[in-house]
Amino acid sequence: MSFWVTFGVCYAAYLLLVWTGGAVELSELVVGALVALLSARLSHRFFAEGSDMRMMSLSRWGTLLRYLFGPFARAMAEANIDVAKRVITGELRPGIVRISPGLRTELGRMLLANSITLTPGTLTVDVDEQTGDFFVHWIYVREEDPPVEQVCGHFPDWVRRIAE
Repeated sequence: MSFWVTFGVCYAAYLLLVWTGGAVELSELVVGALVALLSARLSHRFFAEGSDMRMMSLSRWGTLLRYLFGPFARAMAEANIDVAKRVITGELRPGIVRISPGLRTELGRMLLANSITLTPGTLTVDVDEQTGDFFVHWIYVREEDPPVEQVCGHFPDWVRRIAE
């Protein structure tokens, strides 16, 4: 069931993107169906794991948008300034740290890993599938075993609201 719901969402999104206000040609409908089938095949397990349909909730998508344009955008801006300052002053202590964000779902782990990697000064190197621990290369390691908040702020809290 979740595959077909994902297909419907992908197909509707495609049609909204190509519709210009006039009639839609048959070739566009066929291409849209093929693109939606491929997209649904590749992504349905991330958006609707099992049968719980968690990412089909509009409130989760709203939370995702608030996260992306709020705390995530702010963290990216602050990290850009911090990295620029560290590069200019030479104040670097790079290293790899292990953090345990406590995320259970594959989608949550993926979202957090990408958020960490997109933030300048940090890079998710690996995720332990058994424990859910992240290995993060950090431009300035303050302590050997840092708390999660020191490495990635409140990202895990937001990811829990979105994906778990």
